[in-house]
Amino acid sequence: MSTILDEIVSNRHKEVLVQKHLISVTEIASKTDFSADRNSLSARLLVPGSSGIIAEFKRRSPSIGVINDRVEPEIVTKGYANAGASGISVLTDSRYFGGSIADFIAARTHNPFIPMLRKDFIVDEYQLFESRFLNADVILLIAAVLRKKEISRFTSITHELGMEVLLELHDAGEIDKIDKNVDMIGINNRNLKDFKVDMDRSLKLLSQLPAEVVKISESGLSDPETVDYLRSRGFNGFLMGENFMKTENPTLTCTNFISRLKL
Repeated sequence: MSTILDEIVSNRHKEVLVQKHLISVTEIASKTDFSADRNSLSARLLVPGSSGIIAEFKRRSPSIGVINDRVEPEIVTKGYANAGASGISVLTDSRYFGGSIADFIAARTHNPFIPMLRKDFIVDEYQLFESRFLNADVILLIAAVLRKKEISRFTSITHELGMEVLLELHDAGEIDKIDKNVDMIGINNRNLKDFKVDMDRSLKLLSQLPAEVVKISESGLSDPETVDYLRSRGFNGFLMGENFMKTENPTLTCTNFISRLKL
């Protein structure tokens, strides 16, 4: 029985195939400024006093539908940065999350000095070159949709392109897919098969992660006390989107949230 994740991945493969016919990897590379320095998210998360918050711009999701379609990425993400977020994540999947390349470009243009994660379903190395062209600092690799060899190969290419890798895990069965060279490992508290949230997931998998890797808890985070507790247990970063985006003023919500953290 297929899941929503299967559907998303299948659709992404089709979209990438179409994009390849529109502009080749060679063309993308020729238009990319490889001399531009990238911002390190892993380093930013380890700075003493860092909020650790990776604030996400997300218009909608398959689980709840429209979250917020009344705000602009450049305004919200600039507000996130001013609020003290350690990094910014922007969804670029259109069909299921309402994101776009245009959203990422708008956010990047207004936030040149804060680490930015391109949040998408990476299924082809083409997307890595595309991400570098967009001046992304970090790309997301989802263990549930990639084989171990693909994770290793994509990680190597990503580093060659000057970006960092956030590898996302969902359960213990994906631990053996970890490549030693990934920069960060995220534990998604949301089950991508049915989109239910289990906040204990982060703690259950924490002890199985490499001690030296930067650790991020993702999804379902809704109060400062939970973030403080997870930080005390060893997490360095906290990817949050829905909690901010579902409000009328995501920037103000983010500002208030960070002000309540014990830093």
